[in-house]
Amino acid sequence: MTRQSPKVGVYGFTGCAGDQLMILNCEDQLVDLFGATDIRSFVMAKSDNHEGELDVAFIEGSISTEEQLKRLKEIRERSKVMIAIGTCACHGGPQAMKLGEGKWEEMYKKVYGNAKINVSKAFEAQPIDAFVKVDMYIPGCPIDKTEFLGTVSKLVAGRHPYLLKAPVCLECRWRENPCILYAGRFCAGPLTKSGCGAVCPTHNLPCVGCWGPTDDLNVSSEYELLKEKGYDPDEIIKKIKKFGGARVAQLVKDLEKKKEAKT
Repeated sequence: MTRQSPKVGVYGFTGCAGDQLMILNCEDQLVDLFGATDIRSFVMAKSDNHEGELDVAFIEGSISTEEQLKRLKEIRERSKVMIAIGTCACHGGPQAMKLGEGKWEEMYKKVYGNAKINVSKAFEAQPIDAFVKVDMYIPGCPIDKTEFLGTVSKLVAGRHPYLLKAPVCLECRWRENPCILYAGRFCAGPLTKSGCGAVCPTHNLPCVGCWGPTDDLNVSSEYELLKEKGYDPDEIIKKIKKFGGARVAQLVKDLEKKKEAKT
């Protein structure tokens, strides 16, 4: 990758576009960001977009249609580095919370009925690494702008970005927050990747897991801990799957088998 003005593209697929909006919300740094990089394509920020060779492609959203899949592969082929931004691109997001259950078409009909969709053939939403090689992941729902800007700064300087790998509990400790789990409320912090600054627990709100699974995920231990505290097993699995998407699909299946075996 060139050290001077790397060619950058920002693209969005299935999702709410909140991660792209978060980039645009970097108001105090936006001029510097555009000055330090050569933004070749970013449809939410500029109209004169040029598709061609890229040093870095930032991808938001999961992949849920054949048209999107074709577009993603085309971007991958002309990008030296591909970075997934946001939980939908990294793990599939809420639209992938029932991944692997085999009931995708049934849910699709609940939304669209028997209407014929002609835009593009759709399929069960999956994270982008289900289809292409991904070089780096910046999770979040939406991403944290400090984490994003830190990543871009290091890339521009020719250095490899570093992201926290520990769970949210680490950042909670740094902020000296009282443990919400010990207060008898469900908190997904032990399972969730840090980087948000433990913003929810700091405001006495339980973590909902929007950063996705942490790197050394231990769902089984967390499941047993929460059961010991009296939480309903079905509710635990439902909460774990909400943002975990593809990453926890098989783990949840194992938990469900364990639950069935004990009933």
